[in-house]
Amino acid sequence: MSQVSALEPEWFSTWFDSPYYHLLYRNRNYTEAGAFIAALLAHLHPKPDAHLLDLACGKGRHALQLSERGYEVTGLDLSVESIAAARHQEHARLHFQVHDMRNPLLYGPFDFVFNLFTSFGYFQDESENVVALRNATAALRPGGKMVIDFLNTERAIQELVTHEHKTVEGITFHLHRHLDRDFIVKEIGFQTPGGQSYHYAERVRALTQARFEEYFYLAGLRVAEVLGDYQLNPYNEETSPRMIFILKK
Repeated sequence: MSQVSALEPEWFSTWFDSPYYHLLYRNRNYTEAGAFIAALLAHLHPKPDAHLLDLACGKGRHALQLSERGYEVTGLDLSVESIAAARHQEHARLHFQVHDMRNPLLYGPFDFVFNLFTSFGYFQDESENVVALRNATAALRPGGKMVIDFLNTERAIQELVTHEHKTVEGITFHLHRHLDRDFIVKEIGFQTPGGQSYHYAERVRALTQARFEEYFYLAGLRVAEVLGDYQLNPYNEETSPRMIFILKK
């Protein structure tokens, strides 16, 4: 596959705003998300008046659950459609804004920054990952913490399901996963009932723990813990499904 041209739209800027993205992923496990949030909060012990940021919040499922536990929460995402949907849930302690994490944050400061459900590593230019982290770090209070929830890259590559088909509301999505240099790629092809064909590709950089630690050093973050699943067990490269970093400014 050829390298993405700088003139082409970035994949996430089109796919995340597509109604078919939300259709394909409509059955994401909200119960698991709630249990993860509860475990994180019990582990991190935010003060009752803490201000929390959900960075790359999507339609706000994690931000909503954080706010329901009494915290002041801001959700940011670059998808206009996702933020439009999320704003239906806004209340006095919960607010959403459209924002690209590569740009300085005009909000905060925050006591905690959460980046959950593999919402990192999308950029073609690797230096932009560090820029995004520096922006998030700048929005943290001194001593504040950041949580980055990423897939366990090593295990994900070993267990890559190359071909899969999912049918949702009469649309069959054909999924093809493969490696393209430093990226794990999921190609998504489908045809609507009206006969229109579409093709999208999700690209997530195959970041190792060591590469993340290089990023954190450059962003002025210190690794406090690395956890391996949504039950917050310690990270094991061979067996853990996730790579969850607890970072301190």
